[in-house]
Amino acid sequence: MKIGVTQIILGDMSIDDTIDLCQVAGYQAVELTFRDGKDIHVDLDDDDIRAVAEKFDEASIEITSMAALKGSLLSSDSSERLEAAKSVERALEIASTLKTGAILVHPGQLSVQGTYQQAWDNLVGTLKDLVPVAERCQVAIGLENVWNKFLLSPKEMREIVDEVNSDWVGVYLDTANMMAYGYPEHWIRELGNRIKRVHLKDFNRGEHRFVNLLDGDTDWATVMKELRSVGYIDSVIHEVGGDRETQIDLADRMRKIVSM
Repeated sequence: MKIGVTQIILGDMSIDDTIDLCQVAGYQAVELTFRDGKDIHVDLDDDDIRAVAEKFDEASIEITSMAALKGSLLSSDSSERLEAAKSVERALEIASTLKTGAILVHPGQLSVQGTYQQAWDNLVGTLKDLVPVAERCQVAIGLENVWNKFLLSPKEMREIVDEVNSDWVGVYLDTANMMAYGYPEHWIRELGNRIKRVHLKDFNRGEHRFVNLLDGDTDWATVMKELRSVGYIDSVIHEVGGDRETQIDLADRMRKIVSM
């Protein structure tokens, strides 16, 4: 598996500086984020997006995924859900132009309005509507397990993906976001080939906080074994903040993890 970093934790770092960091640290892959105020944003035209892809290709760095979602797919307001769905559609189009195979989708925060089932049904309906776009773009939608009071178990995540019933909708697994109440091993075994991409993070259960890779309670040898056992071969991307030296050190930590 290739190791990589997500721009989510790199702040407003430019494309050129991101490439430089990857080359110095030895990251082989990257997850791009398209957002307002950055040198890459959702209003770029196709030629500009292709120019970004060419820069990473020339540097031999794989763009393994991207994120660009605005809004919440779990909102009880149908107009807000529609705007979020349009954001996902635009992300799929950008990813297609980049020739990357997956996008990261944060489902949004569950609110107290309505019922859990209504939020479930709304999300399933939205994802089904997006399937034709994902198929046309040849880009998978990866739902991330996040601290949002929704999809709290691997069983629920498996069931919602299976209800959508498309190879173009799966899971963007974060290895630490469930560790306060569960085990990444369970999620990998339950989700199997539904896992489209993976974020690596670590967590200290006793202190109830995220920590640096290899400094937490993650059984990395088992996590890597289980990922391989379900046939996962794509890049693993870390989502751990820190300055440049920390990011270089994290690459070393990732190499140790993937060698287990």
